[in-house]
Amino acid sequence: MQVGVPREIKDNEYRVSMVPAGVRALVDAGHTVLVESNAGAGSGIDNAAYQSAGGVIVSDAAAIFRRADLVLKVKEPLEPEIPLLRRGQVLFTYLHLAPQPRLTKALLDGGVTAIAYETITDHEGGLPLLTPMSEVAGRMSIQVGAFYLQKTLGGRGILLGGVPGVPAGDVAILGGGTVGINAAMMALGLGARVTILDRSLPRLRYLDEIFQGRVTTLYSTTAYVAEAVRRADLLIGAVLVPGAAAPRLVTRAMIGTMKKGAVIIDVAVDQGGCIETTHPTTHSAPTYEVDGVVHYCVANMPGAVPRTSTFALTNATLPYVLRIAARGFRDAVRDDPTLRPGVNTHDGKVTHEAVAQSQGLPYAPIDSLV
Repeated sequence: MQVGVPREIKDNEYRVSMVPAGVRALVDAGHTVLVESNAGAGSGIDNAAYQSAGGVIVSDAAAIFRRADLVLKVKEPLEPEIPLLRRGQVLFTYLHLAPQPRLTKALLDGGVTAIAYETITDHEGGLPLLTPMSEVAGRMSIQVGAFYLQKTLGGRGILLGGVPGVPAGDVAILGGGTVGINAAMMALGLGARVTILDRSLPRLRYLDEIFQGRVTTLYSTTAYVAEAVRRADLLIGAVLVPGAAAPRLVTRAMIGTMKKGAVIIDVAVDQGGCIETTHPTTHSAPTYEVDGVVHYCVANMPGAVPRTSTFALTNATLPYVLRIAARGFRDAVRDDPTLRPGVNTHDGKVTHEAVAQSQGLPYAPIDSLV
């Protein structure tokens, strides 16, 4: 199979979908890997490294999309890339289609088989390809939030960990999943006071156990969310419903009760955000203010630390890439029940139920199509 690795073109997106070790594994398995020139430069990987691994360097993205049977990306295709996709081609990337009806329509009209990293589900119900980027984004959220709390950047002018005689900052985290856990780890490491809200009592018990009572755990009700938001110096949105739009837990009215200069990091922005005042931003223009509250809603946060993110991503995706390349899409999906939830569109139909429900579109189970 011909596998394509184009250069990412999203604003300040420096990740790449495959590292040279992954290229070598594919080549050793008998596949051809086409890598766009300088695709890995942002992650510190030069063309020579890909060539040494057996990859073929291609000068432009159009040639990659024209020749590749399987296109590997990091982020969803943007406007210049959509016309390059062709019917029957397999696209494997982070898609986050629920809040993107225009992209969904383009994939359906183009007959593209689109497999989303974020909806592939393992045998235990986990999200193995979303996890590494959730770990990165969760840890980054505290690092970024602490930065924007500086007065010179519009923040309250506080140090999250405080100092002797001065209280630490309050961090509220909405969601106790992978993002929430990693955010809490970093916040505790800085010495902040941390509260996590979640709707699963077993999850709250687990969080209380692993953090040995060092975080406050609250069952997520409207009243508790409102109080946590009001008290927070730093609010982290870490809610996830796989494949679906994130629920809006924080209203505009709640934002109005926050301290001036407080900071919001909505990691759920890829799925539409869990805060009413959220809208996507970019690394070039990462923040905006609403009611004196700084919002950071960059839709590709891990792109700012591409060296870490690229290698973490390939570690997770490579086994699936090898499976698809070896078996072909149809046989791979038939044989691997963990891959089926990842298929979001195929043959002009939406094949992920949550995406279909989010956009009011007909749903066609992938099992009925392959």
